[in-house]
Amino acid sequence: MSEANAKRRQFRELLSRDEIVVMPGGFSPMLARTAELAGFESYFLAGSQLSAFLYGYPDTGVVGLRDVVDHARHIAARTTIPIMIDFDTGFGNAVNVWYSTQEAVRSNVAALQIEDQEAPKKSGTTSGRRCIPRDEAVGKLRAAVAARDEIDKDFVIVGRCDALGAENETFEDALDRCVAYAEEGGVDMVWLNSVRNRSDLERACARVPVPIATIWGGEKPAPTPDELQDLGVQVALYPTIAATVGMDAAWFLLHDFRRRGQPALDDWVAQMADSPYGTASFVQLTNTDRIRELEQKFVPADRQRDYQSTWGHAETLGGNTNGPTKA
Repeated sequence: MSEANAKRRQFRELLSRDEIVVMPGGFSPMLARTAELAGFESYFLAGSQLSAFLYGYPDTGVVGLRDVVDHARHIAARTTIPIMIDFDTGFGNAVNVWYSTQEAVRSNVAALQIEDQEAPKKSGTTSGRRCIPRDEAVGKLRAAVAARDEIDKDFVIVGRCDALGAENETFEDALDRCVAYAEEGGVDMVWLNSVRNRSDLERACARVPVPIATIWGGEKPAPTPDELQDLGVQVALYPTIAATVGMDAAWFLLHDFRRRGQPALDDWVAQMADSPYGTASFVQLTNTDRIRELEQKFVPADRQRDYQSTWGHAETLGGNTNGPTKA
């Protein structure tokens, strides 16, 4: 069994168990590794964050197929947990979706979601959205399932319904779409996006014949994962948490550093070091120790690097970390 296939079966097991799956998201292999090391069992590559952090641009459908699958491949290669990717609208009609899905399967992630918005799409959490007709959305999902089946039936296809809050759409419309995506489209899971009240969510989970994923779009406080599980949700998504929290930290520290200089940086490092979780290890997140192992295994002895008399900054491969020694 390949590594990719094993992750896909692992993801299907998560979807079939009684316990809810809490899935954080963001972008980048480093953030996915951080989620993995924090103990999460899966990770979501969010299109809004890909657009924001790669392009500095809103999530309006400008991210292309190659950007998504290439970035997804990097994330899958650096993690051992299943990765689900935001596949926007599938990058075209049903014909495009068929091709795009096969490219996604070959990127070694475990799952993708395709939303039912009209192009150019909007972020699923913003206003101004329109949905394509239900039968067209079903056809695109059927194409994705058929394309997947030609390569690896363990790969998970998720139909995302963005009808809540969209033009001329009601909750009943959204619910009918979700059922159709499962029964006619053949998807493995439905993502009902931005549900605003608990009773609607409970109705959807009771009626839709496949697992439900959701993000909360209603008033605060949002339901806890335990509450979502009691309502019938299988996957509680927090699609942007890893990226947006990092952005907030950078926003704060850069402003503080501009105002106070070195003390601001020292205070930040001390605060992180004193937290229950310590500071993030760049060496661990990038698996830097592996470089030393590869050098020792494959580089001739007389060409290997000197890690004892050379030095660097705080986190190195076990050499001198404190600067040059006196002669």
